Amino acid sequence: MLNNKVVHLTSAHPRFDTRIFVKMCTSLYSAGYDVSLVVADGKGSELKNGVAIIDVGAKRGGRFNRMTQTVLKVYKTALKLDADIYHMHDPELLLVALLLKRKGKKVIFDAHEDLPIQILSKPYLSSRVAKVISKIAEIYERFLCKRIDAVIAATPFIRDKFLKINSTTVDINNFPKVEEFINIETANFTQRESCCYIGGITKVRGIYEIVDAMDLSRARGDLLLAGNFLEKQVRSDVVGLSGWKKVDDLGWLNREDIQSVLGRSFAGLVTLHPIENYKDALPVKMFEYMASGIPVIASNITLWEEIVVSEDCGICVNPYSSKEISDAMNYLASNLEVAKAMGARGREAVLKKYNWHVEEEKLFQLYSKLI
Repeated sequence: MLNNKVVHLTSAHPRFDTRIFVKMCTSLYSAGYDVSLVVADGKGSELKNGVAIIDVGAKRGGRFNRMTQTVLKVYKTALKLDADIYHMHDPELLLVALLLKRKGKKVIFDAHEDLPIQILSKPYLSSRVAKVISKIAEIYERFLCKRIDAVIAATPFIRDKFLKINSTTVDINNFPKVEEFINIETANFTQRESCCYIGGITKVRGIYEIVDAMDLSRARGDLLLAGNFLEKQVRSDVVGLSGWKKVDDLGWLNREDIQSVLGRSFAGLVTLHPIENYKDALPVKMFEYMASGIPVIASNITLWEEIVVSEDCGICVNPYSSKEISDAMNYLASNLEVAKAMGARGREAVLKKYNWHVEEEKLFQLYSKLI
């Protein structure tokens, strides 16, 4: 057993974030590391699954306060913990990473997304302002990531970008923990009547088109909508659409309840708009649908389509077309044996390669290399 002390730091993510807590922190604890997770949500400190969660207090004010006051609190707490490895999960913590590095600490930055590209997709920024901020973010990342010990990227695309900056870069994809989904029973598949969408709900994640598609759908069941609306106006809008009458708005669900939703669904929707931030992403919900044995109805984004077509585990559609989405729903609802076979092939693909066990081995190897 190892006794090395590692600390994961986030100033923005929830304490039970799937990538940070459920996968990385829990895996490292199981491998024998002494693991702490510093968060900023005001819910207090606790010990969960062997991981010491340390709360620096709720974020107050807007983005500026979070990026100054909260970041300072995270840094002070990190220093007190005196760890062997510090693992950062937010770009705003890169300055903390540099300060810890200068104190002789081993530091990792985990790039969940491509920040400069993400900024270009922000709806509240004008095109000109977004381009300027994106360029500043690119310079900021490059300067700081050259000076730390390692970078972890959430996708191969992000890995390839950071390899040009820091040679100790590895992709650790956000694939599912198969044990969470593999026991979902599929014997009842041909009696299923509903499809599902799981995850945060926004305009660019396709909620308008999905609800419109439900108005055209001939499936007997409702859309099982499991997640929080992240934009207030969007919820107000979609509630007024005629397809909303066929939506079961479940809100945020815990991991166990999500499994129940997947066990009632004949298909899972991941029809995000092809904005720059999504074109090279690997959405975890797509692989969770596959792991649970249900076919996916996915955007025809090239990277996603390559996976869905090669594994023959679903249908790709134009995410802007409610008719294409509803046609896919109708086909699968009317051909449940075909849908079941697609789901089985998706599950097999996850068991072979798109799973967290493969990814956590890369995490362990990186940590061993640094220590």
